[in-house]
Amino acid sequence: MIPGGGQPNMQQLLQQAQKMQQDLANAQEELARTEVDGQAGGGLVKATVTGSGELRGLVIDPKAVDPEDTETLADLVVAAVQAANENAQQLQQQKLGPLAQGLGGGGIPGLPF
Repeated sequence: MIPGGGQPNMQQLLQQAQKMQQDLANAQEELARTEVDGQAGGGLVKATVTGSGELRGLVIDPKAVDPEDTETLADLVVAAVQAANENAQQLQQQKLGPLAQGLGGGGIPGLPF
């Protein structure tokens, strides 16, 4: 180490890396527990996913059920799940984005940012 600076303290860098790793793990756990919703058809179909994208619930209003037109219902279900997943991705960016920037700003492999 050069007296007066220049070289970073390796112990300090390791501690910072460990803290960022722990913060990332905590944020991922929080995302797995947090639920977000998405809807389609003016609320006729509602999907609930976790912040990490796991489908947890699906509510279909009886008005959306037409035995003669199951395609529309299927489209509404897909749209509601997509909307919920988009909301989950926004939540991921809010929770993990700052942490990813702290790890070099290049994002984290496997995460959508």
